[in-house]
Amino acid sequence: MNRFFDKYLAIIPVALILISTLFSHSCANTTQAPSGGVKDTIPPVIVKVSPAYYSTNVPLSGVELTFTFNEYVTVKTASNIFLSPPQSKPPKSKVKGKSVIVSFPEDLLPNTTYTLDLSGSIADNNEGNMFPGFTYVFSTGETIDSLMITGIVRDCNTLNPVKEATVLLYKDHADSAIFKQRPYAAVRTDDWGFFSLRNIQDTLYRLYAIKDGNNNNIYDPDELELVAFADSLVRPMTVVNDSLPELVKYDMKDTLHCLARHAEYELSLFKEKPSKQQVMKKVRVDERSSYITFMAPNAHIDSLWIKGIPANRLITQFNVRRDSLEVWVNDKRKMPDTLHMYLNYRKTDSLGRLKAEIEHLKVYYQKEEEGSSKNSNKAKTSVSKSSKKDIKHEDTICVYKVSADPQTIEQYGYVIEFKYPIINEAFDSLKLRSINPRQQETQMKFNVIPDSLNIRRFTIMPDEALKQGYDYILKVPHRGFRDINGYYNDSSEVKITLPNDEKLSRLNLVLSGVEHRYIIDLMDEKKSNVIRTYVIDNDCTLAFPYLKSGKYAIRMTIDANKNTIVDSGSLLEHRQPEKALYYKIKGDDTLLNIQEAVELDQMINLAELFNDK
Repeated sequence: MNRFFDKYLAIIPVALILISTLFSHSCANTTQAPSGGVKDTIPPVIVKVSPAYYSTNVPLSGVELTFTFNEYVTVKTASNIFLSPPQSKPPKSKVKGKSVIVSFPEDLLPNTTYTLDLSGSIADNNEGNMFPGFTYVFSTGETIDSLMITGIVRDCNTLNPVKEATVLLYKDHADSAIFKQRPYAAVRTDDWGFFSLRNIQDTLYRLYAIKDGNNNNIYDPDELELVAFADSLVRPMTVVNDSLPELVKYDMKDTLHCLARHAEYELSLFKEKPSKQQVMKKVRVDERSSYITFMAPNAHIDSLWIKGIPANRLITQFNVRRDSLEVWVNDKRKMPDTLHMYLNYRKTDSLGRLKAEIEHLKVYYQKEEEGSSKNSNKAKTSVSKSSKKDIKHEDTICVYKVSADPQTIEQYGYVIEFKYPIINEAFDSLKLRSINPRQQETQMKFNVIPDSLNIRRFTIMPDEALKQGYDYILKVPHRGFRDINGYYNDSSEVKITLPNDEKLSRLNLVLSGVEHRYIIDLMDEKKSNVIRTYVIDNDCTLAFPYLKSGKYAIRMTIDANKNTIVDSGSLLEHRQPEKALYYKIKGDDTLLNIQEAVELDQMINLAELFNDK
C-alpha cells in the first residue's frame, strides 16, 4: 500500500502542472504584455507523510502526524481538519517550514482504524491556492479496516445538496445513541453533499447526518440542529480502493466527475419538532381572547375550563399543527383582569412519558401605562379604560379584513377573516358584482366556504369564471355580522381587476398517475417562495396564470397524512419527512424557463416520477 501511495503521490504535481498549462491558453490576455510574471495557480502538493500512509500500531498517545508539502503552506481553516472516529476536542495543528503537524489532545482508542481528512483546510502561502484534499489512514492496531459507504445529504425542503453536513455511523443501534455518544465513524459532506465513510468494519450500523452547529459530533435537538437518518440498518459492501472515483479528491468545480460518483444512500435533513410536551406560553390578547402555545405539536387536551365562566361560553380552536390553542369567552359580561384557566392535558414527565396533568394558568390582561415609552422598563399593569375619549372606533365594532389577490382570486377567491368568532351572520347580504369594460354592472352569484381550520375565516368564491379586463367588487354591508363582543360590523368594498398585461404567461400542468394525495407548489427560482399551491388526489390539469417571464420550480409532495401541509420528519418515531420531488425539466435542471406571452402545457406522470425514486 505504501508503494501505491508513493506511486500516485509522485504523479500528482505533474498532473496538476499539465492541467494548469491547458487552462492557461484559455485565460491568457493576448492583447497586451504580461506584467509581474505568471500568477501561481497550482495548489500545494504533499511530498511526504510521517508516519507512512496506512501505518499500523500507531501509539495511542503523543503521536504527531507530519504532512510535508512542495512549498510553504498555511492552515487556513483548522476546523476542517477532521478526525474519524472524532474525539471530544478537535485535532491541533501547527506549521513548521513546509510541513503541517497534526496532534491530538486526547489519547487514541486501541485497535481502531482512523481517518484524518485535510480537505478545505490548507492553502499555499503566496497565492492562497487551496490544497484539494487528502484523507490519511492509520491504525492503532495490527490491521486496517477496508470497507466503505457512500451517499449524499440533501435538504428535505429544497432538495439541494447540503455542504458540510456531518455524517455519523453508529455500531450502537439504540435510538438514544445519537443524542448521547460520539459515533464509531464520521465524515463531512463536500460542496455536492457527497460523502464517503471509508476504512470501516464489516458490521451493521445506524446511519445519520446532522447539521452540527456546535461541532461536537452529537445531535443536539435543543440547538435546533437539522437531522437525517437511514430507514434501516446499513452494512458496507464496497472494498476501499484509492483509485475509486468516490474516494478521489476532485476540484468541486469539476461538475462532470463530481456528479458521476455513486451514492449508495440518500439522506434528507429536516428540523425535528421538539418531543417534550408542556405549556410554553399563555397570552391574554384582550378581554375575551387568549391563546396557549405548547412546546411540541399534537398537544392532547382532555378538558379546559375557566373559573367563574360556564363551559358552554368557551370557544376554542387549535392550529393545524396542534401546538397553539386559541380561547375565546362568548360572554358580554365584564371579564376579570385575571382569568384562572385550568388545563387538563398530556404533559411530559421526568421520565419522558406523556402523563395527564391539570395545570393552573393565570392569564393576565395587561396594558401599557398611559404615557409610558415603548422602550421603558416599567412593569405593565392592569388598566381599564378610564373615559370615553380612550375608546377607539375599532373597540366598538366587529373587526374584520377582506383580502384578495388579482393573480390568485380565481383559485382562492375573496377571504373574509374576523378578529373574533361571529355569533350572528348574514352572508346572503353580501353583494358581488362585475363591471365590464363598457361600465355595465352585473350581479354575480357566489359560494361561502367556511375554513375547516379557522372558525373566523371564510372564502367567498364566485360561481362563474372571471374575465380579464373586468372589475369585480365585493361589498360587505353594515350590520351584517355580530361578534362575541356583541358588536356589529362596518360596511366595506373590495375591488379586484384581473391582470391584463399581454406580456404575462400561463402554465398548465397536466398531471396523470395520481395515486396518492399530493401538494403541488409553483415556486420561484430560489425555491424560497411558494407562488401558488394546489392539493390534488386525482388526475387533473392545474392552471398557473399571470406569470411574469422568468424561471420557476415545480415541487410535488406526497401528503401522507392528508393535512395539506408539507410535514417534517421525526427521529424518535422513525418517520421521514414527507417525500418531495422537484420536476426535472432536462437532466438535473429543476428550473422551468417561461418566456413572455406564452401558454405552456407541461405533462407530468406522478406515479412514474415517484416510483423511479
